[in-house]
Amino acid sequence: MEGAVPLKYSLLDFAFSFLGLVFFLVDILLDIWAAVHFYLDGDFIYLGLLVTFLVGSSVLGQLFSWFWYRYEDWETHTCTEGSVSKRFLQVLHIFQLGVYIRYAGVLEVAVRSFFSKGETARAENVAWYLCLSHDLSILRLFEAFSESAPQLVLMLTVMLQTGDWQDPVTVLKAVGSASAIACSVTQYHRSLRSFLTDKAKQGPVSSLLYFICNLLLIFPRLAALALFAYALPCYIFAHFLCCWAALFFLASCCGTKFMDSSAGKWLYRATVGLIWYFSWFNVSEGRIVYRGVLYHAWMLLDLLLLCVLAYWQTHNAPFITWGVLSPDMVVVMGGVVVAVYVSGLLVKVLYYQCFHPKLGEPSTDTKKPLQLAAAGDFLDGGDEDLGLSDYTEMDVMEPPPVRRITGGAEEVEKVKKPVNRRMKHLAQNFYS
Repeated sequence: MEGAVPLKYSLLDFAFSFLGLVFFLVDILLDIWAAVHFYLDGDFIYLGLLVTFLVGSSVLGQLFSWFWYRYEDWETHTCTEGSVSKRFLQVLHIFQLGVYIRYAGVLEVAVRSFFSKGETARAENVAWYLCLSHDLSILRLFEAFSESAPQLVLMLTVMLQTGDWQDPVTVLKAVGSASAIACSVTQYHRSLRSFLTDKAKQGPVSSLLYFICNLLLIFPRLAALALFAYALPCYIFAHFLCCWAALFFLASCCGTKFMDSSAGKWLYRATVGLIWYFSWFNVSEGRIVYRGVLYHAWMLLDLLLLCVLAYWQTHNAPFITWGVLSPDMVVVMGGVVVAVYVSGLLVKVLYYQCFHPKLGEPSTDTKKPLQLAAAGDFLDGGDEDLGLSDYTEMDVMEPPPVRRITGGAEEVEKVKKPVNRRMKHLAQNFYS
């Protein structure tokens, strides 16, 4: 056989696809449980904030899904999506159900990929699975910072006010929630990895290190915001609005090209500003190291400011009767927050020094300049060439030829190899 190697879609890959949908549904049930808990306790302010986070995050995800379908003229690529009409698919997005169709479609392609027979069918199904799952990885990333992160800040604030932070189980739950956010970022990182032609540096160790550095950077940020919200609850909203406005302006100056329409571009820039409020996110090519250094320097200064203001308020405002933290406790917590964040920066430097490849650098395998491949050219499990590496157009869906040698004769078949140009653009930014 020449030019094509059958794709391997393991049971583990199928399990991850199925569990992704399960965890998505479980998260919704936990959100409902938290809302009921606040309602029964009579905490209607917290209930209102929680509902705002949930509804806002849902609307944001549905808007992005709507735009992406519209950019493709509502063309569908799975039987699940194709089973509903274009108008009904639009109605599902209005009722906040459009993203579930995407999840079901990816699960359908995963099942087809696992049970398909014949290398041509398997290659086509796995390529479609990679393409469609990329959009879900982006949506999960947006959800992590529009819903999970502010929700965790709310929960940490309640813990500080009630004294539950002294309960080890409660602390473990908070760390687990932060780990879930870091997992979403790591899954996004793994999705970007599929575009690399050389994955020698991007193995499991690199993903583990990337997860650890994000956990050590995100959790202190959320803890500092919760500490500030505990001491100055009314000012946390002013802090968010001022920071988000400045970050939104910076995202607009970066010239993002992720969305195709003017409205979509402004929505994306606003979302980037929201993500930057909690964590770093590459949005454009060139000088990302300098931008990252400036961002983390600003974040470290903001952490110090939040902790100092929390200490000042608890030390000079005895009228705070709902709290249980003494000024000394705030000092200790603030010190731990800053120390953990600095350790996260050190781990991130280690990742970039040892595991992060850069486009244009010599590949460890071929010694040629590292480039991006089209999604579907290579699998995460290995460097198996599908014979599609010359087909790199991002918008065209026409299948390229795949040549096989059978009985001394050359057979030419067509294998659809879709490319998720949105994720490829983000990979270009991440590895530039």
